[in-house]
Amino acid sequence: MKAVVMAGGEGSRLRPLTIRRPKPMVPIAGKPVMEHILNLLKRHGITEVVVTVQYLASSIEDYFGNGSQFGMHITYSREDVPLGTAGSVKNAEEHLTEPFLVISGDALTDYDLTDLIKYHNEKKSLATLLLAHVHNPLEYGVIITNEDGHITQFLEKPSWGEVFSDTINTGIYVLDPKIFTYFEKDKPFDFSQELFPMMLKQGDPIYGYIAPKGYWCDVGNLSEYMRANADALQGRVDIEIPAKNIGNNIWCEEGVEIDGSAQLYGPVYLAHDCKVRQGAIIHGPSIIGGYAIIDERAQIDRSIVWNNSYIGERAELRGAIVGTSTSVKGKAVMFEGSVIGDNSTIQDGAIIQPNVKIWPDKEIEAGAVVNTSIIWGSQGRRSLFSRHGVTGLVNVDITPEFATKIGAAYGAILARGATVCLNRDEHRTSRMIKRGINAGLPSAGVNVWDINQVPIPVARYFIRNTDAVGGVHVRVSPYDPRVVDIKIFDHNGLDINKTTERKIENLFFREDYRRVYMDEIGAINVLSDSDVCGRYMQGFNRTIKHEVIRERKYQLVVDYAHSSTILMLPQIFDDLGCEVIVLNTSRDEGAPSSPDDEGRAMQRLAAVTSALNMDMGIRIDPGGERIWIVDDRGRILDGMKLLAVMTSLFLRENRGGTVAAPVTAPSVLQHIAKRYDGYIQHTKVLPHALMTAAMREGVVLVGDGRGGFVFPSLQPAFDSMLAIAKLLELLATFEMRLSEVVDDLPAYYMSMTRVTCPWEHKGKVMRILSEQYRERRAKPIDGIKIDLGSEWVLVLPDADNPLFHVVAESTSNEQAQALAEKYARVVSGLQQ
Repeated sequence: MKAVVMAGGEGSRLRPLTIRRPKPMVPIAGKPVMEHILNLLKRHGITEVVVTVQYLASSIEDYFGNGSQFGMHITYSREDVPLGTAGSVKNAEEHLTEPFLVISGDALTDYDLTDLIKYHNEKKSLATLLLAHVHNPLEYGVIITNEDGHITQFLEKPSWGEVFSDTINTGIYVLDPKIFTYFEKDKPFDFSQELFPMMLKQGDPIYGYIAPKGYWCDVGNLSEYMRANADALQGRVDIEIPAKNIGNNIWCEEGVEIDGSAQLYGPVYLAHDCKVRQGAIIHGPSIIGGYAIIDERAQIDRSIVWNNSYIGERAELRGAIVGTSTSVKGKAVMFEGSVIGDNSTIQDGAIIQPNVKIWPDKEIEAGAVVNTSIIWGSQGRRSLFSRHGVTGLVNVDITPEFATKIGAAYGAILARGATVCLNRDEHRTSRMIKRGINAGLPSAGVNVWDINQVPIPVARYFIRNTDAVGGVHVRVSPYDPRVVDIKIFDHNGLDINKTTERKIENLFFREDYRRVYMDEIGAINVLSDSDVCGRYMQGFNRTIKHEVIRERKYQLVVDYAHSSTILMLPQIFDDLGCEVIVLNTSRDEGAPSSPDDEGRAMQRLAAVTSALNMDMGIRIDPGGERIWIVDDRGRILDGMKLLAVMTSLFLRENRGGTVAAPVTAPSVLQHIAKRYDGYIQHTKVLPHALMTAAMREGVVLVGDGRGGFVFPSLQPAFDSMLAIAKLLELLATFEMRLSEVVDDLPAYYMSMTRVTCPWEHKGKVMRILSEQYRERRAKPIDGIKIDLGSEWVLVLPDADNPLFHVVAESTSNEQAQALAEKYARVVSGLQQ
């Protein structure tokens, strides 16, 4: 018997894998899927094959040739235009003079074709269809047969309401040549939609054969492609695997190199000459193509990497597919369902979000976070805003051209003639980006006040107390000196809200900028530091009780951490009568210097403070927004401890007042508030929510638990300079040393951990947690907070990353850690 292998499909649902190869050439376990079909035919004694081809036909013809190397004889039948399943077979009618078998070249199966042919002959059938039971029949043609196997009804791709059987058409048929009399040549015609219903209507003998055992998978979409590969490696389908099983279900072809420190957890397939380098980890089911390189400490989990591709150092693939000749550079991450087409490059640190598809020949920039599929063009950008504003690697993500577009997009949402303040830190990279923004804003008819290099709190205050409608601050990230942050403020000096972010983002990506006529181009005015800082100092001086602090004559160690507050704080300390030993005061524009490791810096600050018997050690963040403190006994206060100290001092002075704090804050704040008839108002953890809370009636202090404080008496923004002054003032007012306030705090114990979670599962996890803990759930503010009486736990989804934060408080450190770990396991389990 001859067979017709139908290999003309485009595989549109498999794109981008099928942009440059027809669907039958997609590899499964080391071979194109069509090669597995030919091996199946040969196993059942069928060596005469007609292959129908249309889309990228030469790829199939070049690989299989005349079939001699596969022990077969192959004839090709080409379609110039798609003719449908029956029409394409009709094209090869001259080769099919006896009953023949039709099988798809792009489905993986191991059914007993000999039994199918025997059944066809016994029934003297004109057409016999091989049928299969599936869990979800919606994508297939449902078939109903009677007890004798005679087909009684066809239903093509039903809805759930129409499903009355799980028996579907596999596309494997045994046909008599008489079927060709039903339709004409060179005209589109389909087996399941037209021919078989026509035969049924006329009462022809048409049967369905339900095989008692066997495997069948229509490799019709990306998830099915992944499943077919996994099933092949796990032995669920009987196919020939061209590799040696070296143990633990690790399959290796010739020339594979595996470093002794690499960890492989089967099933894993390693094609010829691929390399797995030191410390790499591969979890199966995974397939690594020929000549591919898995570099040091890369992690591959349930993923497929095609030939000649490179997975860089510490890169991560989780349920992803990487095409041929593609590079995934160091620390890049690909999440569930993401696919990268051939000859593409994913640069260092880029993140490809779940289910994102990248078409061939694309380059994704370093540090980019790609949220949507990229089809046209050559590059992809991440979504514009993160919690730190617009952020990215300088001259990679954030270029001068990019900055100009940001300025133009921001200007386009503002009224013509409006004024925006523009500010930066001292680094020349920030100067470059700032100048790009400075060009974009006037092009949209917006005026610019260049306020130079003042600290962020000063810029926020100036915006709030002038006619400016907003502002932009450019800085080198305090967390990574390669990264630049562009922070945009509203007319109150606060971070812009999500609605405004979306407006800017939409204009940016559409490049729908407003270009004004030359006489409307905005003006650029450079303001002096004395004008800007002087206005801030007027408000600052009205807020602080200078005499109280001067009388105390504090001795301080101050680590400026190369921050812009060096412009103002020395004079402030002098005015307050403080004796100060300073650290890290340099402000080098030549290149962004990496800030000292925070832990080492704080240990050094503690050592100096203790050794010199100083009243306090203070470290200031580079933007001038946050502080870290060492008390007079040399103890480092973490962010929550410092928040508790400030809460205690402020409520002593403002009995009955309200302190706003994030939902992650410990319950010790409630105990402190009770002492002084005060209140704790919990907010979301994002900075915008905390700063907004400062504008509510009765709020005397806002703290973020990370060293940031907002004082409504001056402005609703984080301010390290005012935080230092108010801390000194209140300690002097109550004639207390900082260590005494710390010792007076009630004990509390907290623990925090993180749990990774694919983006598509985060909503499900939140929904189930909300339902399961409905009775114990605290007032919904941010995340799911579960009240357990003397202890609590908060499950908080991260705004920028595919993970959850789990924060717990209990009666001891051990209990808090155990509670956090318990609910981390709960979150992990709910993702299944």
